[in-house]
Amino acid sequence: MKTLTARRRHILALVANGNTNAQIGRLLGIHERTVNRHLAEIFHALDARDRANAVAIALVAGELSPQHIHIPDEQREQAA
Repeated sequence: MKTLTARRRHILALVANGNTNAQIGRLLGIHERTVNRHLAEIFHALDARDRANAVAIALVAGELSPQHIHIPDEQREQAA
């Protein structure tokens, strides 16, 4: 497994928070195709098959921490 760059960790954190590629592109001021390219590199670096798998692997590997993930209050209450 390769280490992620700070930019790719940031993008993965945005993915973990439920943002679409288009939303991430708008938030970061980059084209959606650039987000797609970053995600492809993230999947390759983590040997992940999809977005959820990449987030899970990154959490276990220490590339992301739970503090990077915001759970809306209403979802938190439903889970409790």
